[in-house]
Amino acid sequence: MSQRVALFFLMFLSCFHCLNAQQIGHLLRGKVMEREAFNSKILDKEVRYTIYLPPGYDHSNRKYPVVYLLHGYTDSDIAWVQFGEIQAIADEGINNRDIPPMIIVTPDAGVTWYINDHEGKVRYEDMFIQEFIPYIDQNYRTRIKKEFRGISGLSMGGYGAFLYAIKHPELFAASTPLSAAFYTEEEVISHEQERWDRIEAVMYGKHLKGKGRLTKHWKANNPFHLLANTPVDDIKSVRYYFDCGDDDFLYKGNSKMHTVLRDMEIPHEFRIRDGGHSWSYWRTGILDALIFISKSFKR
Repeated sequence: MSQRVALFFLMFLSCFHCLNAQQIGHLLRGKVMEREAFNSKILDKEVRYTIYLPPGYDHSNRKYPVVYLLHGYTDSDIAWVQFGEIQAIADEGINNRDIPPMIIVTPDAGVTWYINDHEGKVRYEDMFIQEFIPYIDQNYRTRIKKEFRGISGLSMGGYGAFLYAIKHPELFAASTPLSAAFYTEEEVISHEQERWDRIEAVMYGKHLKGKGRLTKHWKANNPFHLLANTPVDDIKSVRYYFDCGDDDFLYKGNSKMHTVLRDMEIPHEFRIRDGGHSWSYWRTGILDALIFISKSFKR
């Protein structure tokens, strides 16, 4: 082989490997579809959602486990992409084989706290359970059994992730709330009136004061009351992981949740890391939450 031919051959191989590496790199990146929508009959309006589809989704007929990832108060369905960098985190986790390829769905909940309001006019929870999950299962290649469905979220979304797991244990294999908005009775009673009317009133009613805030509807959507009134076997049918920063203002509720679950002998994992109620904290915690959920997907 002449020197010129050998040089050409080496250049060809170099270009081939380079092209192949680019193709592989492309295949190992998932894609995000932002601000998708479906029509909810229960809410009588469009509900927006953002969805992450894992690498290889468009090139196979494979079905995937799904994680519902809930945003916080005043955020929207795109928050976990814009601020949480969930696409890059999921891609890295899949590439490193820390987590399996999975679909991640973030619905827009506004400031509903993921529950039905006290008047029954905004039935967000009913929409999520009765319409949204079936819609995702019908329109994307999800694995529809409980063992392949997890739920996570931050702050208001952490509250929702735990609430749904307790209320609907037949639907979720694992729940991983981050900085969850768990409030004790004492905290709720002592909340300033301005704060109550601005934040909680939309769910439970305006101008409620002191112990008058602990209504039947509030108790029906309070995690601690739900734990006390749900069959233990149902609670234990879901795996739980909690994460809250040592500087987070929600430390009381999260610490109490750990204590209550310990006293009830409910298996769970509880993490306290350095940090507060911030995106830098949640970005560094979500992969561990997804790893915990993904262990439920394995056989």
